[in-house]
Amino acid sequence: MLMRLKNIAIALLFATALAGCNDTLDSVDLSHVKNKVEHPLPSRVVAEMKKKNMPRTSPIMVRIFKEEGILEVWKAKADNRFDVIASYQICAWSGKLGPKKKEGDRQAPEGFYNLTPAHLNPNSKYYLAINTGFPNRYDQANGHTGSNLMIHGACSSSGCYSMSDEQVLEIYAFARDAFKGGQTSVQLQAFPFRMTAENMARHRNSEHSDFWDMLKVGYDNFEVTKRPPDVAICDSKYVFNQQLSGSQQFGSGAAACPPMSTPPSLNVAMASHQKSYDLAYQKAVNKLDGMVWYEPTEAERKAIVADKRKGRDLAYAPTGSSLDAGKLMKQNEFEALVAKRSAPESKPAGTMLASTSSRPQTAAERMRQDRLPQQVETPAASPAEQTATADASTTTVPIPTQNPLAYAAPPVSEGENRKKPFWKFWGGE
Repeated sequence: MLMRLKNIAIALLFATALAGCNDTLDSVDLSHVKNKVEHPLPSRVVAEMKKKNMPRTSPIMVRIFKEEGILEVWKAKADNRFDVIASYQICAWSGKLGPKKKEGDRQAPEGFYNLTPAHLNPNSKYYLAINTGFPNRYDQANGHTGSNLMIHGACSSSGCYSMSDEQVLEIYAFARDAFKGGQTSVQLQAFPFRMTAENMARHRNSEHSDFWDMLKVGYDNFEVTKRPPDVAICDSKYVFNQQLSGSQQFGSGAAACPPMSTPPSLNVAMASHQKSYDLAYQKAVNKLDGMVWYEPTEAERKAIVADKRKGRDLAYAPTGSSLDAGKLMKQNEFEALVAKRSAPESKPAGTMLASTSSRPQTAAERMRQDRLPQQVETPAASPAEQTATADASTTTVPIPTQNPLAYAAPPVSEGENRKKPFWKFWGGE
């Protein structure tokens, strides 16, 4: 009897470990999938969509977090807000934290990308694939090069985000159904990590901090509105949810930004969010005083999941999480570790930089140092608006009556009329 109970306990422990390891997927026997392009979403996902009041073909958005090794699918509910419907552990991503800049650097992209039906590849040699759209207009304006950077199966990456075949089968189905529902452009948001105050403080000395500060504006816009932000490129930078006056238009990605402003209701909500963030950021900086985050190499990430490769094809190459392989170190210990390394490629690039005293400490101070295009100040909120939004927990962002991302065309080239941006659905504009 005792042995039987022991065996049951072991079985339950094993089942729990598997449940925590492999996201939300049911067991899928790919050999029984007759048509991978039209394979339906599993019943558990359909049931969850019904529970969350999500129409089956409503728009989706994809979010990627490199450091955590997570890909999320967000889907529009009937109230036009987005909620997460699925989360997957990324099987493999190459390089380190930071944007892709040139062909062959093995970096996976970071930024905001538009995925259209043309980006779906049903005939990929990596089971199924979705092209990320790199390089976008931001990348082009900054001279970044590279091609064929995908979200695909096979768990093998050289600049891509690679999933298991079972995972990409599901992700592909989400995109396919959304396109069938009329969505023409799915927003992909690729971040180095979740841009919380704690994570931004932990990576505050990175060589990529300016770039990440810029991405965080879009990240925060989504956190506040729970709707994919309207993204534009000007002055070789991203700008989010900006309205233009009269017949003004955004030009090429490298062109100077036209006069623009944030819609007043969104401006108030963002200011409240920023106030709470700055307090949390300063608290995190104080807590991390004298500490440095050691970003692991790709080899170190692979080492912690080496057992996953056993019995598989050599091409199967999971890379593991940066959070699991990295660690916080005292400044002097970190400097001693770096000093021992003579080969430049073995150094934890992006971590050994100037001390925190040389950089502004709050996000508000950092944003004021010309890291983003100059934006025209919006009129101050009325006393009624200020009262209604005095606290972040009570801030209410207006809900549009129509989801513009559902039927909006992808960004158009210079000189063409842009789609009606989401904030014009908020009020009388």
